[in-house]
Amino acid sequence: MTFLSKFIRNVFILSALLHLMVLGQVKLPKLISDGLVLQRNTELKIWGWAAAGEKIEVQFIDSVYSAIAQSNGNWSIILPELHAGGPYDMTVSASNSIKVRDILIGDVWICSGQSNMELNMQRVSPLYEKEIASSENQFIRYFEVPDKFNFVAPQKDLPSGEWLKADPENVLKFSAVSYFFGKELYDRYKVPVGLVNAALGGSPIASWISEEGLKEFPEFYEEALKFKDSTLIQRIRNEDNARISEWYNRQSKNDEGYSNPEMPWYDPEYDATGWSVMQVPGYWANTSLGFTNGVVWYRKEIELPLSLAGKKANLNLGRIIDADSVFVNGVFVGTTSYQYPPRRYEIPEDVLKEGKNVLVVRVISNWGRGGFEVDKPYELVIGKERIDLKGEWKYKLGVKMEPLKGETFIRWKPLGLYNAMIAPLLNMSIKGVIWYQGESDAGRPEKYREMFPAMISDWRMNWGQGDFPFLFVQLPNFMSPRSEPSESNWAMTREVQLNTLSVTNTGMAVTIDIGEWNDIHPLNKKDVGKRLALAAYKIAYGEDDIVYSGPIYKSMKVEGNKIIISFSNTGSGLFIKNGNELKEFAICGDEKKFVWANAKIKDDKVIVWSDDIPNPVAVRYAWADNPEGANLFNREGLPASPFRTDDF
Repeated sequence: MTFLSKFIRNVFILSALLHLMVLGQVKLPKLISDGLVLQRNTELKIWGWAAAGEKIEVQFIDSVYSAIAQSNGNWSIILPELHAGGPYDMTVSASNSIKVRDILIGDVWICSGQSNMELNMQRVSPLYEKEIASSENQFIRYFEVPDKFNFVAPQKDLPSGEWLKADPENVLKFSAVSYFFGKELYDRYKVPVGLVNAALGGSPIASWISEEGLKEFPEFYEEALKFKDSTLIQRIRNEDNARISEWYNRQSKNDEGYSNPEMPWYDPEYDATGWSVMQVPGYWANTSLGFTNGVVWYRKEIELPLSLAGKKANLNLGRIIDADSVFVNGVFVGTTSYQYPPRRYEIPEDVLKEGKNVLVVRVISNWGRGGFEVDKPYELVIGKERIDLKGEWKYKLGVKMEPLKGETFIRWKPLGLYNAMIAPLLNMSIKGVIWYQGESDAGRPEKYREMFPAMISDWRMNWGQGDFPFLFVQLPNFMSPRSEPSESNWAMTREVQLNTLSVTNTGMAVTIDIGEWNDIHPLNKKDVGKRLALAAYKIAYGEDDIVYSGPIYKSMKVEGNKIIISFSNTGSGLFIKNGNELKEFAICGDEKKFVWANAKIKDDKVIVWSDDIPNPVAVRYAWADNPEGANLFNREGLPASPFRTDDF
């Protein structure tokens, strides 16, 4: 045998041995890592992967458990029921050894849905500075599931993730609803809380249902099968990227504000004489520009005294539709690429000066009407000084563009999020689920009526832990209020959520009073978390004597020209909040035309009537996208759920 052949043989043997060593190494899922929270008072599965036939030992709390890896490499052991406590360490051994440190035994909650569940504490931080500063608590822990999709098969593990302890730095990454929910539970029961957040903005309910569950809904099932083709996904991505990149490149190249031969429009020395004037906040669709898409530049001069010159400052620019880049005295201070986040920019030291300061905002509108969202803060904050920026701004069109066709949101397609973000969690024992979703399905409430209960059933079946508590948020008030009673898909979606309370072990947090008419992401997440916690006290923790919900419609009775409404969950009594008269009640006769009605509370019932409807047949309450005057509560401060007595 030649030297070369011996060398090749030895390399081959060494490679084979290294391969076997890799196969022989025990591996744990991302969830089972330092800081883990395990569910108390139930059998627990510890699982992972190793070489086929390999023996694995798990040492935990003075006991040793063993398992043999199956032919596919999977292994698992079952821990007996454990009481709340910790921290503990766990050692998992085979040909290698892994130590998992700082494990707590407590209650584990899955927190899922779309953007209002995903929204983190950083986003709502201006409302909760004290809560963030006092958030240090090693017994509240958070694991964020990476935003991924997969249409091919349920995934066994997550690509990444870590457990974080609540403290002023980490809590900024926590889902705000999750954090406030978990804090309420810990404060009440003093039991460790693990929050596993698996949520993705914009996601419709079909993306969270398993392949088997989707078979009940052929149109969604067929779409899921279509996206198993990776070449289709890549083709769509390539086409989207090419189209979007071309649009942005063209608008940047042709934007006069950038290509102006004298100087760019963000230069403080640029002469903006002759620019048009409009009120900010507002939309340029309401000016002579009309429904123009493309780039519009805004400019405002601000006079500052010497006492404020050179200081670091914060610039609050509400919400801008769709994207913006901001310059102060020619210095770039920040950009946001889409319409929903609040615009909060820091101005460094030595940028602001005595006398005239020039604020320039370049706004890109992809489609629809561009501009500054009304009813939001627009101010320059320098220490304790607040300078209002609302009022007259100069503006000029930089480039006019055709509306941009948006990307194909493949991540929202049916099945993908279930496979990638829920399937890897199914081995984990949990206390229950909190869910905030429905905005993306509000355009098809009849389909949601079928799919929401089906999804709950699907998760319970696949988790294999029985009818665990499933608590959800009813959609808040949103969009412009209407002056007359009208139909509403958001109201229909709220009704679907209300009716889903007929599913075993479910609870609902009504939020009809804490939304924002002009923001699909209302900032008040503390009350949402508190109301979900109230439902948990009852549904998950069995506190039967607690008032955990606002009034829920129960029945109606017609007496002459009046309809008498009865409720459950009245607590210590029905209550009118904000004023002396009940609002947002409507009534109709046989012609099914609703008109605003009079309503009063009597003996924990509501009597509804109108002099224009002598023979009433139905009542609706808060039946609108944004019933901003809805004020029926119980005395515990919880709002009544919107409802209708008809099925027209």
